[in-house]
Amino acid sequence: MKLPIKMRGDLVAVVAAGLAALLVLVISETSYWHARTARADLAAIGDAGNHVQRLLQGVTDAETAQRGYLLTGRKEYAEPFDAALQSLPETRAWLRRHYAGNVELRRSMTKLDELVAEKISELEVVMNLYRTGRADAARDLLLSNIGKERMDLVRSTAQSLLDDEARGGDLTRDRLDRTLMLNRIGVALMTVLSVGALLMYWRSTRALEMERRRQQAAVQAERDLLESAVAHRTAELTVLSRHLLTAREDERARLARELHDELGALLTAAKLDLARIRTRLSALSPEAGARLDHLRTLLDSGISLKRRIIEDLRPSSLSNLGLVAALRILIEEFAQHSELRVQCDLQPVSLRPACELTVYRLVQEALTNIAKYAKARNVRVVLGMRDAMVRIEVIDDGVGFDPSRPNAVANGLLGMRFRVEADGGALQVRSAPGKGTSVGATLPSSVRAAAH
Repeated sequence: MKLPIKMRGDLVAVVAAGLAALLVLVISETSYWHARTARADLAAIGDAGNHVQRLLQGVTDAETAQRGYLLTGRKEYAEPFDAALQSLPETRAWLRRHYAGNVELRRSMTKLDELVAEKISELEVVMNLYRTGRADAARDLLLSNIGKERMDLVRSTAQSLLDDEARGGDLTRDRLDRTLMLNRIGVALMTVLSVGALLMYWRSTRALEMERRRQQAAVQAERDLLESAVAHRTAELTVLSRHLLTAREDERARLARELHDELGALLTAAKLDLARIRTRLSALSPEAGARLDHLRTLLDSGISLKRRIIEDLRPSSLSNLGLVAALRILIEEFAQHSELRVQCDLQPVSLRPACELTVYRLVQEALTNIAKYAKARNVRVVLGMRDAMVRIEVIDDGVGFDPSRPNAVANGLLGMRFRVEADGGALQVRSAPGKGTSVGATLPSSVRAAAH
């Protein structure tokens, strides 16, 4: 399976970073232990040099104290001699232990140790001769070249040993320098690898960012296309909804006119004919008169029904009396039929005729829903201006409902919403089970619309 370029780049970057980290760890640990060993070797070389110098200084101090004692005979010169001889065995023992594992320098140390032993023996012999009263023999031995030759051998051997130690120190320092150089090279290599890994990661991140931007641009373009399509379809549906509402209202108006003109004329003519027939037949037959009275009552009921149907189809009071008077008539008829307590606060407002019809239908639909579903006892209708907008609200104290759940009331409210929004307004519904319902709408006034 072939990995994508981005994943391959990330994998290479991770591997490179891991190898660089491992390499740095190995170099760091190696350099640390090499430096530690070199430091220990340098410390040992320094200690060895100090002990050689101490040994040489002790022999020199013993020889100097011996000569001062032989020349002056004063005891204060004998005390440094004894002190120097007492310190020399410990120094010699340390040097023997130190050089025991060094094959190259062990011979020099053995020779130096033997020379020091001979020199100490020679110094002790001279001191014993002097202390036993043989001062002349002691001076003769002192004035001979034996002591000088042995001291020169001690110095030259000690110096040779110190030179060997110095060369070893130089080698150790060279090794330490190489270790530091190796550590430096490792750090430089790690830096190069880190920069390489960083560049690879940056390229991978940049490619990922470019891909993300490309996908985001594609998603945004698709979203814009969908939003444009939704906006276009919403505009079409709004136009269609407005057209359907207008067509429905026009059809209602046409039906109302036909009912008023045709059916009204028929019912009026039938009532006039009934009046003429009644005047002629009521005198001849009382039973026929009673029948004619009943028929007149039925005609009056039909005329009233026709009037109510016409008002439901197209409220004539809205066109003739205005919105406030039409709403009052509607509310009074609702109160009579439903036997509910209805309060109204209706203020004159400025609306286009289409918006007045929308308000009238909204109140009509809300009152119908209250009568069918609310089980309310009190209803309140409010109409007025609020923030240069017309506000209509119908409030009841009924059982309420959940606006998020579909039901018959919600379907009616959906029709209200479409109608209000088609006129440039907004519908607000507040309800909860057991807490009543408030149906309100905000519509632009005709004054504000004209100003804009």
